Amino acid sequence: MSDRPAPNSSGYDAAFYAELEETALPSARVIAPMLMGWMKIDSVLDVGCGDGSWLSVFREQGVGEVLGLDGPWVREDQLKIPGDCFARRSLDQGLELEGRRFDLAMTLEVAEHLPPPRAAGLVKELTQAAPVVFFSAAPPDQGGANHVNEQWPAYWADLFAGQGYRAIDAVRPAVWADERVCWWYKQNCLLFASDAAIADSPKLKALAEASPAIPHALIHPELFRQKVKLAEPSLGRWLKQGRRALARSLAKRKARG
Repeated sequence: MSDRPAPNSSGYDAAFYAELEETALPSARVIAPMLMGWMKIDSVLDVGCGDGSWLSVFREQGVGEVLGLDGPWVREDQLKIPGDCFARRSLDQGLELEGRRFDLAMTLEVAEHLPPPRAAGLVKELTQAAPVVFFSAAPPDQGGANHVNEQWPAYWADLFAGQGYRAIDAVRPAVWADERVCWWYKQNCLLFASDAAIADSPKLKALAEASPAIPHALIHPELFRQKVKLAEPSLGRWLKQGRRALARSLAKRKARG
């Protein structure tokens, strides 16, 4: 979610949850089955799960154990997963999983909302929770509410590498042109996996071998178009001012003969 509130805010409103019906759910219904085709997934942890949209899709796909973590602003009547599959956490302080393990841990468009000193700890906790992590975070200048740590993929890849996890850039090329998937997922989604997880899955191994060691920094055309549209009024004013300044300069030269 590109505009989720900060982890300790109460900014979730009806409009935010209505948007999930048009963004998270259709995206998840494309990507979740794809992930399950690449590895065995019987349990999923979603850090910053919102209303549990992604986890609800994994449940639709037959995953038996899911757990979503998010803050006190999430109302139980908004959840798309059972209440006992949801736990409230202050994500900027810790996940508090008490050693619980999952096949897949995920956190999507959340890490940029956490303060920079929290980044390494979050990555460590994710890798302690699962052998494979499905991860996306906003790059610099993506924009959004309460973004305090926008970073290029190499930043996150370095933190995961410190935990022995390798970047697998397989989701982005698979969905880059898929109109059902929101641009922030198409632009930012990566997998990080341990050596053991890669060795256990022939498909994951093949994807890892085909991926660059450092994920490329990419901006999706849909975001680019948004930025250009926002810049057009300022660009128009700048061009108009430039033309006027050039005209004045030419007039002065002509007057001097």
